Amino acid sequence: MSRYRPPRPRGSAYITPEGEKTLRDELRQLWKVERPQVTAVVHEAAKNGDRSENGDYIYGKRRLREIDSRVRFLTKRLEELTVVHRPPADRAKVYFGAWVTLEAEDGSTAEYRIVGPDEFDLSKRMLSMDSPLARAMLGKRIDDEVRVQTPNGVQEYYVLGLRYD
Repeated sequence: MSRYRPPRPRGSAYITPEGEKTLRDELRQLWKVERPQVTAVVHEAAKNGDRSENGDYIYGKRRLREIDSRVRFLTKRLEELTVVHRPPADRAKVYFGAWVTLEAEDGSTAEYRIVGPDEFDLSKRMLSMDSPLARAMLGKRIDDEVRVQTPNGVQEYYVLGLRYD
């Protein structure tokens, strides 16, 4: 059995200014704070002699590989991304960056912001623009019906509100 995994499809290359700041802060934290600390720990552990049984050395080197991998990813990804600073000209339609209030068939409501795949977080009501629900919402107006295919069948929502902050 091979370990080959096909590459994941690339997410959309859009991001909000807040999302870009978060990624840049993470990159800065990893490169300027964590990496020097872990390097110092590995350096001290290497002085102790036998590295084959030195847990600080082994786990420090592993953490350095993880940090370097994430730094490479963030650096490349930030170069590819397009920061969307301004709302669209037609604010009556759902586009990237919109806060959309939806009403489900049972009367419950939920509000989501459509953001890029690098910043989605459902606990903060940030919905990736690559998700089925967001794709179904794009281009809709207030009072339009949104139909989404889910594992439990087709779900219907109505757009109650729309705003751009």
